[in-house]
Amino acid sequence: MSGNLLNRVFLARLAGTAVFDPNGDPVGKVRDAVATLRSNNQQPRILGLVVEVPLRRRVFVPITRVTSIESGAVVITGLLNMRRFDTRPGEVLVLGEMLDRSITLLESSEEVVVEDMGMEQNRNGDWLIAKVHIMRKGRGLRRKGATSTVAWEEVVGFANTEQNQGVANLLSTLANLRAADLAAVLQDLAPKRRIEVASALEDERLADVLEEMDEDNRVALLAELEGERAADVLGEMDPDDAADLLREVGEERANALLDLMEPEDAEDVLRLMTYEDYSAGGMMTTEPIVLTADSTVADALAAVRQKEISPALASQIYICRQPVETPTGRFIGVVHYQRLLREPPSTLLGSIVDTDSKATNPDATLHEVSSHLASYNMLSLPVVDANERLLGAVTVDDVLDHLLPENWRHDHRENSPVSFKSESI
Repeated sequence: MSGNLLNRVFLARLAGTAVFDPNGDPVGKVRDAVATLRSNNQQPRILGLVVEVPLRRRVFVPITRVTSIESGAVVITGLLNMRRFDTRPGEVLVLGEMLDRSITLLESSEEVVVEDMGMEQNRNGDWLIAKVHIMRKGRGLRRKGATSTVAWEEVVGFANTEQNQGVANLLSTLANLRAADLAAVLQDLAPKRRIEVASALEDERLADVLEEMDEDNRVALLAELEGERAADVLGEMDPDDAADLLREVGEERANALLDLMEPEDAEDVLRLMTYEDYSAGGMMTTEPIVLTADSTVADALAAVRQKEISPALASQIYICRQPVETPTGRFIGVVHYQRLLREPPSTLLGSIVDTDSKATNPDATLHEVSSHLASYNMLSLPVVDANERLLGAVTVDDVLDHLLPENWRHDHRENSPVSFKSESI
């Protein structure tokens, strides 16, 4: 193997490192490494790297294709198989399955926790896990114990896959991932490990991840959460996504979770569940940005800046009479984000409202909603009742979720036509 290769590479530190082809063009990012455990406590052999390429597809790159590992960059060569990565029997994900594991020091029988794994290249060119960075248990008031790096042969316990495993070090390698990317990582983990990681995420973070997961996986994951925790996570989800998920878990489980949710959150979700799934009412969110005509441009821009507001919802402000909580008073019209940018901060929204914007009723079909959005180049569409009260808004991303085939998040990573080829060095 030629090129610049470090003698020892700690794999948790390698996570997120950019991967390039020989021409310097970016290919993706390192997400994990694949190893195989061997008998008699021999050093595990590294088989390759898991690399995330465009469209959040995770593919396997044999370690023999790696020509350079430097600070901040990994260079690969040859043909890259774009088949979606799946572990095979006898293979383990180093970061996903070995970090945070409790193991035992042979010399002292002391139980320690794995913080990182160091791979080294031997004379035959094979990469082996030769070093384990460990943390000892803290004593007294110390919350963390001392850390050190030991040889693989000095520890045992990696073969025990039944024990409960921590997640702190794995989560640190995933901290900067977007929700959709973290969802893709979770779906590739073994079920037991997936539940351990999900249980450690904050409610809001886990809610965002569930919204991005395949239908089957998110139903299975929600089923593993304790009732009150599941209800708290549902309360953090967008009401339309929570309603979709509760439709999938079965009536008995859905009713039990609704009883555990905060009454205000449960009310929004219950209202959405009364509509057909593929109708405007079933797809809408009940939490668009709603202001009155005597609010100012400054008020509207402050509302748009909230980080939890999606780009589609931030594209326009819905102007209604009091009350401004859905179902609101009479719907007046919308103010588009671009118009806000052209007006002084003190301008009243009532003077710039677009009253010609068409709304739809909650029974409108998916075809009617998608046709309306396409015809008028809109990112969201107001939904009103027979009394012209605003019930919610359908965004273009919700429409796409319903237009695409089931489990499209998995299918587009599996089948999308991405390819990569580079000249051998």
